[in-house]
Amino acid sequence: MDLRDMPATGIDAHEISELCDTVASASTVVPVGARTQWETGGPPPRGGTEVRAPKGVVAYDPADLTVTVGAGTAVHELGAALAEHGQECGLDPTDEHATVGGVLAVGCSGLRRLRHGPVRDTVLEVRFVTGDGRYVKGGGPTVKNVTGYDLPRLLVGSFGTLGVLAQVTLRCRPRAATSQWFVTDRPASDVIGALFRPASVCADGARTFVLLEGYPADVANQARRASLVDMAPVERPSGAHRGRVSVAPARLDAVARALAATSGCRWLAEYGVGTVHVAADEPSVLAAARVVAQASGGWLLREAGGGAAFDGFGVDVPNTELHGRIKDAFDPDAKCNPGRLPR
Repeated sequence: MDLRDMPATGIDAHEISELCDTVASASTVVPVGARTQWETGGPPPRGGTEVRAPKGVVAYDPADLTVTVGAGTAVHELGAALAEHGQECGLDPTDEHATVGGVLAVGCSGLRRLRHGPVRDTVLEVRFVTGDGRYVKGGGPTVKNVTGYDLPRLLVGSFGTLGVLAQVTLRCRPRAATSQWFVTDRPASDVIGALFRPASVCADGARTFVLLEGYPADVANQARRASLVDMAPVERPSGAHRGRVSVAPARLDAVARALAATSGCRWLAEYGVGTVHVAADEPSVLAAARVVAQASGGWLLREAGGGAAFDGFGVDVPNTELHGRIKDAFDPDAKCNPGRLPR
């Protein structure tokens, strides 16, 4: 739905009006959150007019399990507000200072995707500013009254190239009574079949890491049956050059073997999901990991570093033609975050 001069529900209308005017008058628009994923994807444009979304909780209905916030709200601030009612949202950024809009724009699902689904499933409604300054609404606060194109999912992972997220309505869910990471030497393929709805099952080639959520007694029983040992929360691999591989879950073992054979590559694979987090000290290793991903019909999204091999993406991303058509429809003047994704 495209609504001109639509009032901003819950957010100061003057603030939205100023944002629309700024975007409309700018030659290049650069949406800015907390810069926790500033290098992810293509390089952010140099120069341009930086804009920030409104922040703060606009409306929260614990009984309806929905919350509406300004896209500039920090994830940890949203989490604190929901925790008072024993609830949470499916946003698990690598840095709690990330903004809600930034997490959605990058489309970065957390390590609990196996149980809770991708981050796009959290979004019910979006309100965003197009490159020509229109304030547009997509979706709705309840599933039953939504018709038309699924704009909320389209905006997730768009890296601010289709418009500037201003306000979003998200699904909430009850917060688990307990959440605990465990470790085992058993292969991930064996472990995942022995558990009931684990929140996460990851492996690094030497160990398998499991996150269980639920009632304490149930978590303890599952851990005992699977011979799991308590551990601190698992961490993604670190390094100057990092990326995120996405492949079909059935091909994860093959990708893991190829990455293990790549000298200098550190990795953590999410089983049942098809995501592999990779890191290296040398840019050539990240480029080699991208070759591994493509050989398995997948893709590596650069998160940091990469060197000259990743300037201008290096190779075409999947569905480049479709990306271009969508970009032309939403931002024909190519003023929203140019260069972050292929046109």
